[in-house]
Amino acid sequence: MRRDYTERGPLLETSLEPVWTSQFAVWFADAVSFGLPEPNAMVVSTATPAGRPSARTVLLKDYDERGFTFFTNYESRKGSELAANPYASLVFPWFAMQRQVIVAGAVERVSRAETKQYFATRPRGSQLGAWASPQSRVLPDRAAVEAGLAAAEERFGDGPVPPPPHWGGLRVLPETVEFWQGRSNRLHDRLRFRRTDEGSWIVERLAP
Repeated sequence: MRRDYTERGPLLETSLEPVWTSQFAVWFADAVSFGLPEPNAMVVSTATPAGRPSARTVLLKDYDERGFTFFTNYESRKGSELAANPYASLVFPWFAMQRQVIVAGAVERVSRAETKQYFATRPRGSQLGAWASPQSRVLPDRAAVEAGLAAAEERFGDGPVPPPPHWGGLRVLPETVEFWQGRSNRLHDRLRFRRTDEGSWIVERLAP
């Protein structure tokens, strides 16, 4: 099952955008143009205070110079772990393009205003689902999920559905953003933007 990566062109310091946000924008646009399914899907890794890791795939909903934003149930496993140990890693696994973007940094909650603004754009079924599901908790069967949805539908009727108090956005504040380009013979290109203690950014090449 070993596969040697064909040359898609090198990733060199001279061709890198000056800031990580611009470089991510270029690669994200490439992923969209390439036709990757759900190019905004990313693996979010968290850990308990004792260091036990967990990972899952979620959808990126926004990014800017502050960081990468996604939304979730704050009482879910990832929400609970991030409340206790507010650091995460993200991986955008764009395998078909022989690329990855790897992010690491602290995590903060977005403002309630941002959560409400995004929640209003969700399909109504997803809005109701946020109320219906006690995410990550053990359930007796599928019927429990359907009962939760029915209760939410009865509660809100035809009226607007606000975001639950336990649901909202999380922003990963990057300390490092690595751009990984596959190359032949496993001699990949890895260029990493790293934020210094003074708050500026430097670019480092990592050994493959």
